[in-house]
Amino acid sequence: MKPMTASHRVLRMLFWETTVRCNLACAHCRRLESNEADVGDLSTAQARVLIDQLAELGRRQPQMPVLVFSGGEPFCRADLFDLMSEARRQGLIMALATNGTMIDATQARQIRDSGIARVSVSLDGATADVHDRMRQIPGSFDRALEGLRHLREHQVPFQINVTLTQQNVEQLQEVYDLARALGAMALHTFMLVPVGCGQVLARTDMLSPQRYEQILREIQALESRGEIQIKVTCGPHYERVKRELRTSPGGSVKTEGLGNATPSRPQSKGCLAGLGVLFVSHRGDVYPCGYLPVNCGNILATNLIRIWDENRDLARLRDAGALEGKCGRCEFKQVCGGCRARAFGMTGNYLGEEPFCAYQPRKEV
Repeated sequence: MKPMTASHRVLRMLFWETTVRCNLACAHCRRLESNEADVGDLSTAQARVLIDQLAELGRRQPQMPVLVFSGGEPFCRADLFDLMSEARRQGLIMALATNGTMIDATQARQIRDSGIARVSVSLDGATADVHDRMRQIPGSFDRALEGLRHLREHQVPFQINVTLTQQNVEQLQEVYDLARALGAMALHTFMLVPVGCGQVLARTDMLSPQRYEQILREIQALESRGEIQIKVTCGPHYERVKRELRTSPGGSVKTEGLGNATPSRPQSKGCLAGLGVLFVSHRGDVYPCGYLPVNCGNILATNLIRIWDENRDLARLRDAGALEGKCGRCEFKQVCGGCRARAFGMTGNYLGEEPFCAYQPRKEV
């Protein structure tokens, strides 16, 4: 393998849909296939091919990528811990994304011993009525809390993920308080993307651009307390909001300025689809992210490294100069970029302007 050159971007995270099967039926899920489609899941041998290719890519980088075992529900896959062992042997950093409802004491012990760096558990509300309505399975909230208690008892680092919609946005403060009370390392807030089942939900539950702007400022106020890590996913304009607040009178944002990036502490970027993130489906198809259905190849037909280096759609996503509409004119396009998945979901053009951003560019760039 040739050494990494300046033209090679660092792949920071690869999300793998380990299986399409899930024990819940979440209203905002990006998947469209049913549980019966799990016949198309990568076999154990094929999954090892993915791990091999990812580790090979990682060895030419300054750092190994994070392999996120996602789903569906990863615990519906019988060989999950065997594949984790292989990924650990290859030197990959591992994370696990789960709904938490299938984690008992035995599973928590296995997670701890597997070398998983962190587990993310989704809570789509601070109360059972809100969460269970989103997850569409009664009792899922209590079962998720039980799973979190097992993780805490076995000293497994975990974070809480919440997808914000009109159904739960008023519970943001309560979710934040719950995450802290549970002992979470971080709270990651996800902004709804209209793909998969979320296409139906989007018609009634998408936050307006103005409400997005307001909630991003509320999130920043929580982050500025410094009590818990907070990250916004699929809300790339959060990077612009933080910078605006940092330069406003009385602003107190704990973030790096536009010109303060260093090799050891790279500048933050909003949308990382295809830039530092990839998604691999349960069938082995590669996408820029789990919400952007632009197929870039399949790891069973084309090596992941070749896809990462040579795919034309990935190259276009990496070019901020190719952005269209107000995103292309925006002075924050290098740090925000707009959500490419929402642009695609609403217009069919992944280079189009972010349809849920209230900001109007102040100058031509």
